[in-house]
Amino acid sequence: MLRNSLQKPICTMPYTNCLKTHPTRLVFPYANAIIRASLEKGSPQKSLMDYRTMLHFTAFCPDHRTYALLLRACSKCSDIYAAMQIHSHLTKLGLSNQDIVAPLLRLYIDHDRMMEARELFLPMLEWSTDPFHGNLMLTGFLKGGQLDKAYQIFKRMPVKDLVSWNSMIAGAVRSSHLKDAMNLFSRLVNSALVPDGFSFSSVLSACARAGARSYGVWVHQLMDELGVEKNHILVSALIDMYAKCGRIDVSVDIFNTVKRNHVSTWNTMIGSLAAHGLGSDVVILFRRMEHAGVVPDGVTFVALLAACSHCGMVEEARQYFEAMTMKYHITPKVEHYGAMVDTLSRAGLLDEAYNLVSSMAVKPDAVIWRALLSACRRYHQTKFGDVTIEQIACQGSGDYTLLSNIYSSINRWDDSEEVWKERKKRKVRKIKGLSWVELGGSTHEFKAGDRSHPDSDDIYRVLHGLSEKAKAEGYTPSIDLVTKDVTPEEREENLSFHSEKLAVAYIVLKTGPGTEIFVSKNLQTCGDCHEWIKIISKVLCRVIIMRDRVRFHRFESGCCSCKDYW
Repeated sequence: MLRNSLQKPICTMPYTNCLKTHPTRLVFPYANAIIRASLEKGSPQKSLMDYRTMLHFTAFCPDHRTYALLLRACSKCSDIYAAMQIHSHLTKLGLSNQDIVAPLLRLYIDHDRMMEARELFLPMLEWSTDPFHGNLMLTGFLKGGQLDKAYQIFKRMPVKDLVSWNSMIAGAVRSSHLKDAMNLFSRLVNSALVPDGFSFSSVLSACARAGARSYGVWVHQLMDELGVEKNHILVSALIDMYAKCGRIDVSVDIFNTVKRNHVSTWNTMIGSLAAHGLGSDVVILFRRMEHAGVVPDGVTFVALLAACSHCGMVEEARQYFEAMTMKYHITPKVEHYGAMVDTLSRAGLLDEAYNLVSSMAVKPDAVIWRALLSACRRYHQTKFGDVTIEQIACQGSGDYTLLSNIYSSINRWDDSEEVWKERKKRKVRKIKGLSWVELGGSTHEFKAGDRSHPDSDDIYRVLHGLSEKAKAEGYTPSIDLVTKDVTPEEREENLSFHSEKLAVAYIVLKTGPGTEIFVSKNLQTCGDCHEWIKIISKVLCRVIIMRDRVRFHRFESGCCSCKDYW
């Protein structure tokens, strides 16, 4: 009967009946056929049920093919607990090969069971040099943001292929371990492997975010030496890297010399110009984009509206917002509303900005409310301050700082103090301002009042001299920015040692006259430092480029590219 049944089409074979009529004669070829039949008929749960029934038969002898089928069934029905039981059976039977281990690893990884995956993987290192399984482990740990655990696996892998290196570099970038990403890339270059486009796009992203210009230039040169084909992803990465490292001129040169048939290339260039406050250039470039027949997308309009925000182009922003919906039929998302609210808020149109937020077709997020809150601080308006901060579900340190600054700017010191008490009550930690500069291939970081640098004494000596020269040129400390109710002298001292001032002083100490200074900061630079650096650029006859959290400022001859609109 069983023999005749096997000759019928697989979808009609009564295999389950065999379990009832021939339990003692069941051997594993037939068992595998039964499990496969249920699986291919779209019943993975039934495959698992058949297996459980077979376990009661003394003649049932499962092999690695049986378990490969069962793991397919577990995957199809996402039954991680059945997979764990099968893992236990495999351990008892001593079965282990790639057909079994790989799908089991995938199941564990897909269900975030990395401890079980690790227990399965580590014994394999004794008999397998195939990097495939190690790469699966890297993917699992990196997906969960566990860079340290991924690196432990990476170190123990006897053989690493390009996928292994690329996974670690990209994972380090995603986890904001930018120095680690660059170090890994350097090690890759020194290995027997050759970096590919994915390697380069990841490390260029690290350079861009870290402001590591010299390393980024070296990476670009290496791409040319290896003859790497520059697709739209790599072109965009290069444009982004140079722009974020302060060389917007190089970004423009690259853009003008490559094929521009992909919208992402245009978006990157528009966004880069926007971050540098080059609003008129953005307008011209968008016209070129339209004339070239490249259809803009939602990202394009986010960049356009951001440019309008940085440059005070309110009417242009309104036109772009209308064209986005009416001409290109793009439904505004929260990012578009956010950029529009920011444009109106920066221009002092707080009522219009608030009305837009209130009438949005999507729920406003914290970024939108913070744009409004920041404008309240800039224009000394308390009208929307309390209302706005209540709308931010998870207030951060910056939110309390803004609201406190609003009150202190109009001498409402008691209210300002209450804001700080509320911050402490909710245990919201203050984000420390951090500035860094690159010199000689090394990155030097500074915090406000920092004296941990080996050259600290000389840095403070130079800073004192620069501040005296700035005062001689008309610089007056903006003591109104200090939110504490203290004496004017104490307020001035509070402003004197901000991180960006220390960074500028360090580069002045270590470089010769005329050398361009490039400083990055994790927060938005304050008005006092902005004014101080403007004057210092005139005193030193140097170009100083400041990249803060929001945009770029290019200081030269006592002026800033933002035209004091920021």
